[in-house]
Amino acid sequence: METGPRLLCFPGYAAPFSGPHHFQPSIAMTHMPHPLKPRSGAALRAHFAKIVLLAWRGPGFNAALGLPYEALAPHDHAPLPPKRYRAMACARQLFVFSDAGDLTHAATLFASLRHYFQDTENGGWFYSVDANGGPLECQKDLYTHVFVVFACAHYVARSGSKDAFAVLDETAKLIETRFSNGSALLNAVLAEDFGATLEGPLQNPLMHLAEAWLAAREATGDRAYDARLNALAQIMAETFVHEPTGSIAELPMGTPGNRLEPGHQFEWYFFAIGSGHAAFEAAGLNARLERAFDFAVKHGVEEKTGGVWTAIDENGRVIDATQRIWAQTEYLRALATHGVTGDALSTQIERFGERFLHARGWIEALSGDGGIARAEMPSTTPYHLATAYAALPE
Repeated sequence: METGPRLLCFPGYAAPFSGPHHFQPSIAMTHMPHPLKPRSGAALRAHFAKIVLLAWRGPGFNAALGLPYEALAPHDHAPLPPKRYRAMACARQLFVFSDAGDLTHAATLFASLRHYFQDTENGGWFYSVDANGGPLECQKDLYTHVFVVFACAHYVARSGSKDAFAVLDETAKLIETRFSNGSALLNAVLAEDFGATLEGPLQNPLMHLAEAWLAAREATGDRAYDARLNALAQIMAETFVHEPTGSIAELPMGTPGNRLEPGHQFEWYFFAIGSGHAAFEAAGLNARLERAFDFAVKHGVEEKTGGVWTAIDENGRVIDATQRIWAQTEYLRALATHGVTGDALSTQIERFGERFLHARGWIEALSGDGGIARAEMPSTTPYHLATAYAALPE
């Protein structure tokens, strides 16, 4: 039984020769350019290998700095003028190219991650650097640290890099010791020197921490990650679960203004049910997430299009009708994990492709009325595409 996300490979991708949750739309696009109609996981993976990977290996990579640009224009893959480069984005690209088997590019990304973002004075990782590569946002963000662990785990699994293993181990220990709020919960954002808490526990970085612990357990075989998963699953069950629906909320239960995100229910469903790790069952999360899956499908998915809305309240009322591509990919992955196959899965793949994919890449977000809310293609989205497509059958 698997204890973490399986490694993936895109055989259609050939690396070229090496060379040196709020948003504003910044690229005008009023209609979908040449929408696709894939009906299989194989078709989605082919689009990823031939279009997405090549875009980020080529025009999406700033060879002078050794960093991926933050976003590309959908028409010609021109990079948007950079204002910053985020460590999390670099880490996600490290994951993508590690699992695609392009270890030359992965090695460059790993070196850049350490060179630009590692805080050699206080420990941990800066959030971002400016357009010239100088430290910009220096707070210590749990989400960033989690993706350093996740990406290094996949890079270690593919390359056997001792340096990446050391970074993985050091960052995992730092997360436990420096982000703790005095209990098993972890704070979301700390000051540069870890001396002050800027934001308390949030669901999203903790969910991705579960993903990172699963990947690290698989890559290293270290049973310490089993204990970390046990503690994390238990505290999530105690703190974030909306018991009437089984859903995992964005904020600790009882916090004013809380909400449920259908995409995160699908994501949690894959991590818990798909991994088969005993920690989730022991914490009572599996049964809850089965109910959360049903609740999210009933209230968080538009029946006519199969599109997943961004957020609903605890009664199932839609409170944010934006449809972002990452939530659609999580729905596909959760459906496959749930055992949906054949025409039902093929139909949802086709609806996804027709609404969100095109010959040059993808649409990042649609508005509630189906218009294009965000057309440019961020460097962080290939992670969502890759992890979802890997879970789909041929």
